[in-house]
Amino acid sequence: MSGLLTARELKRQGLAVTLFEKNNKLGGTWVYDPRVEPDSLGLDPGREIVHSSLYRSLRVNLPRRLMGFLDYPFSERNDPREFPGHEEVLRYVEDFARDFGLVESIRFGQEVVRVERVDEVSHEWVIESKSQGSESVEEEVFEAVVVCNGHHTEPRIAEFPGRCGFFF
Repeated sequence: MSGLLTARELKRQGLAVTLFEKNNKLGGTWVYDPRVEPDSLGLDPGREIVHSSLYRSLRVNLPRRLMGFLDYPFSERNDPREFPGHEEVLRYVEDFARDFGLVESIRFGQEVVRVERVDEVSHEWVIESKSQGSESVEEEVFEAVVVCNGHHTEPRIAEFPGRCGFFF
């Protein structure tokens, strides 16, 4: 959501924006996936990463009036309960992107693999990205970069003696 909100504000200032979304679907952490990773510790670097920390019956722990933005509240036509479920939050994110014309600025299935400043004088940035399922890297130059990435994709589990025997 941070990327969408930032993009909306930059577009309001008249700037052209490009958003890179690693997945093929909008919503980030709010996209439910019933699959679970076979390696719950994340020790196998070659494993398929399941990007979902949701469970089917999840409801948020904030009232809907606090989950939405002041200028873009949750719709009244949805679930009347005070705490929205993850499906409703995902619809909210999708509606937000559509209503503010952000979807056409998103490059779905594009993972950013490197960001580097060209030099101290030009204030340009090189972005390297690759398409999902591809190893070829595309390089583009941008005038500015805002990092609004998700950080819940891979588990961060502390090292401690006996760790591997602790989890099932």
